[in-house]
Amino acid sequence: MDLMRELVADLRAETASLQALLSPLEPAGWELPTPAQGWAIRDQISHLAYFDDAAVTAAADPAAFRAAAAALTSADEPVERARSMTPADVHAWFGTARAALLATLSGLDARRRLPWYGPDMSAASFATARLMETWAHGHDVADALGVTREPAPRLRHVATIGVRALPYSFVVRGLAVPERPVRVELTMPGGGLWTAGPEGVPDVVRGPMLDFCLLVTQRAHRDDTALEVSGETAAAWTAIAQAFAGPPGRGRAPSGKARMP
Repeated sequence: MDLMRELVADLRAETASLQALLSPLEPAGWELPTPAQGWAIRDQISHLAYFDDAAVTAAADPAAFRAAAAALTSADEPVERARSMTPADVHAWFGTARAALLATLSGLDARRRLPWYGPDMSAASFATARLMETWAHGHDVADALGVTREPAPRLRHVATIGVRALPYSFVVRGLAVPERPVRVELTMPGGGLWTAGPEGVPDVVRGPMLDFCLLVTQRAHRDDTALEVSGETAAAWTAIAQAFAGPPGRGRAPSGKARMP
């Protein structure tokens, strides 16, 4: 399957998974706190809607996107503005913005360069980033609702962008990018091995793909995962791994409840 078609199909499936959590919610449910400090479910969804709109602008009018991005003070700013909206309006906004995003991505060449809040990206990486954001914020929503979602094979896209963002995790913190490569070996949902990086190197990250994705999206502290980390470079990376653009994330404190492999 063509890469963009595959990414758009998986983003659509991830969107449906999130919508299945949102559609039954009563207004009070939208105000439930999520693990992201100070953010309720409504904030997770308004965040996605705002950046979906921004993504469409980035593809249609890069100059306008760059101007708007320069004026944005923080990721909290659009969330705070959206708190005057009703839950129904936030939900409708997300539906409209996501539909526009899917239509826009469907018409892009995978190699086209697009501006974003970090480095410019190919359209394929751009679509992968929106899938990663949808999955990560959907995970916060599921946690708020006490729901456990079954991981799907499309998590491989989140793992991919997590590995590719290794240099960015250091650069965004003003740190030198390590020269030694890291090997990543992950067990996919449903079985099978997914790998990245050269074989035979001393720095290796092994474990469940779900745990790796939770780590690189900063939805779990490394100590709360079943990941096995070997080597100084791998240890340094997994302490600060960040798959998303923007300033260094705050991450999550360890809960003391490590997952079993």
